[in-house]
Amino acid sequence: MEEKQRILVVDDESVLCDVLKINLECVGYKVDTALSAEEALQKNLLDYDLFILDVLMDKINGFELASTIRRNAGSSNVPIIFCTALDSEIDLIKGFDVGADDYIKKPFSMNELRVRVRSVLRRYSSPHSPCIEFEEIEIDTIQRHCKVAGEELSLTKTEFNLLYFLMSNANQAFTREELLSSVWDADVYVVDRTIDVNINRLRKKLGKYGSNIFTKSGYGYGFKTHD
Repeated sequence: MEEKQRILVVDDESVLCDVLKINLECVGYKVDTALSAEEALQKNLLDYDLFILDVLMDKINGFELASTIRRNAGSSNVPIIFCTALDSEIDLIKGFDVGADDYIKKPFSMNELRVRVRSVLRRYSSPHSPCIEFEEIEIDTIQRHCKVAGEELSLTKTEFNLLYFLMSNANQAFTREELLSSVWDADVYVVDRTIDVNINRLRKKLGKYGSNIFTKSGYGYGFKTHD
């Protein structure tokens, strides 16, 4: 049986901690909570696959806690998501500067939180090869090129990352929210239409393989390797 991924939620609002714990455990995660940074630091940080941190806490705030987590050799690469009411550009930039992988502004929906959590954990846990091939398509993330039948395609950074993500997770459909969280930088504002435009461009550039990028009506997109 696959071991559940473990999440530590740190927030001084006990009700919110309980709500996050219930909702995340309902979708298969194991969740611990702490009502302060001090309480969180009493735990073994090496036990966790993700930290969800509030910012406005007494004594040690979330930014300081994130910095401590990043300085700890055992937890330095564990992803961090901030969930906070602070919504200024300065706070957003500071959050990413101290090592955040995502930044969710309160209030947020539980569905949004689950999508963000799933996307961040997927980026860290997916054992994808730097090179992917499907029939005549070749993607090399080291050289940053994509070829079809030996001819290199002229792809933007976003198109390249989008195609790599879809092919790395072939035969799965992803919502626009999931694609946004997994492909676009977290501090870039993107609307659904932007995702659709990039998908359409990719289809045209892939030629006969454009139809391999499928649309799941009312849901999102994916890349199929079989009918």
